[in-house]
Amino acid sequence: MPPRKDASKPKGAMTSYAAFVQVCRDEHKRKHPDDQIVFAEFSKKCSERWRSMSDKEKKRFEDIAAKDKARYQREMAGYVPPAGDTGNKRKAKKDPNAPKRALSAFFFFCGEFRGQVKEKNPDFTVGDIAKELGKRWEKVTDKSKYEKMAADDKVRYEKAMLAYNKAGAAASSAKKSRATVPSDDESEEDSD
Repeated sequence: MPPRKDASKPKGAMTSYAAFVQVCRDEHKRKHPDDQIVFAEFSKKCSERWRSMSDKEKKRFEDIAAKDKARYQREMAGYVPPAGDTGNKRKAKKDPNAPKRALSAFFFFCGEFRGQVKEKNPDFTVGDIAKELGKRWEKVTDKSKYEKMAADDKVRYEKAMLAYNKAGAAASSAKKSRATVPSDDESEEDSD
């Protein structure tokens, strides 16, 4: 269950482009109050308009964004997060001891042919090599060799994860037992 959003936290500062889109939306609603806005089309038109604007035309929206940034900074200065909120919403780091995930059939294919593609095309970027490998993969009629390799690697990964999880559970229960059971030194102090 994701954590609940703090309703008292100030709304983030608006960028100049966001201010521009908001003005465009307001103008559109005034001109066409009964129209439903199709977001994808509206967004594309706004983007095209923004790119064609001069710096002088964008200045208006940069000023709006600057004022909103000042508002945000003022509100954040007085904001106190709820107890227990660290404010850090970043993704948890992966355990470096965790088993490597299973590779797909395509990745086994790439491992076999990446060197050849790179050798024949030394000027290719990483992206170019990936595109070429993708094209070659589409032309492979019998992928069973690579699918077998992927299936074997999946079995390897599942076994490794079982062992990893068991080791993690054992380590976790060992930590709990150490935390709840006093050491010999502690029990001797209590008896004095």
